[in-house]
Amino acid sequence: MKFANYYEQDRLENSPFEEFDRHHKHNPTHTNRLLRSRFLNLGIELNTPDVNKGRKIEFSLFNNAMNIRDVIGPKYLIASENPYICPLNINLDYLKCFEQVFTWNSDLLYLPNATKIFVPNNISIEQFTPFHERKIFSCLINANKAFNREIAGDLYAERIRVIRWHEKEAPNQFALFGLGWGKPGPAFSFSSKIIRRMQRLATQLFHYKPFPSYQGSIENKGEVYSNTKFSFCYENVAGLPDYITEKIFDSFFWGCVPIYWGANSIDEHIPKGCFIDRRDFKDTSEVHRFLLSIDEKKYHTYQENIRDFLNSTAAMKFDTNSFVDIITKKIYADLS
Repeated sequence: MKFANYYEQDRLENSPFEEFDRHHKHNPTHTNRLLRSRFLNLGIELNTPDVNKGRKIEFSLFNNAMNIRDVIGPKYLIASENPYICPLNINLDYLKCFEQVFTWNSDLLYLPNATKIFVPNNISIEQFTPFHERKIFSCLINANKAFNREIAGDLYAERIRVIRWHEKEAPNQFALFGLGWGKPGPAFSFSSKIIRRMQRLATQLFHYKPFPSYQGSIENKGEVYSNTKFSFCYENVAGLPDYITEKIFDSFFWGCVPIYWGANSIDEHIPKGCFIDRRDFKDTSEVHRFLLSIDEKKYHTYQENIRDFLNSTAAMKFDTNSFVDIITKKIYADLS
């Protein structure tokens, strides 16, 4: 048996390969477990570095960029996080240090060591609840986060605008779910931190609700999506080429029609008839009016389009199996 190191920020004791992520309950480990299983089939045991201590290492695989200064031998990078959160994922000097960089970012594919991947999803199709049985009109499922600086295409801020519009204009036709919405949003300047602290005290002492539409955290997104007609699926950043994450797929799997905003190339990979493109509307008010115009027949058409897409070969490039195949085959070929 040969051995390889798997690096993921703050992960030790092979925790990335456990069935449930002890660090983040909404972070599925299916992809990591499948990756490790495929390498085992090739005679290579993938472990976190602490588990492999003292062993000869064939290569090191990094899940997003981090410090590689003391890592010797062949190195590979899975650059799946967006560059506003992980800037090294597009740092050309850094990327030169790797045998291969696996990236969704089409702007990097001119590099001789770049290989195309898509953010992986465990593609599946559940039973689609029909239109008239879905009791929630629209929803948003995300964590309460924000960028600590102003950036172009900030969709964290757009999510807040969606929430506030509905809380004012259509409170009975929207529900907010996810982590952290029971307290005020993140603050970074001195004055905003003071305001946040006062609001936080108000939530503790007077049961003040910073987000009145908040319905709580959830264990399974499917519990919400199967009971909701429309979901706001906004990436963290707009305009990145092929940065298509799990958000739209989580909605698809349960036959919930997404309002999508994110990758500027979305319609090159997913048919327009499967989702509502937020770029086609001026604001949330226009989106809402359009949603109200969708009847049961039109909704069923969206669901049929979603089903057809998930059953197509076009969807398979987003599947975890494709993601794992590309990585394992490329690395194994290099070793051979």
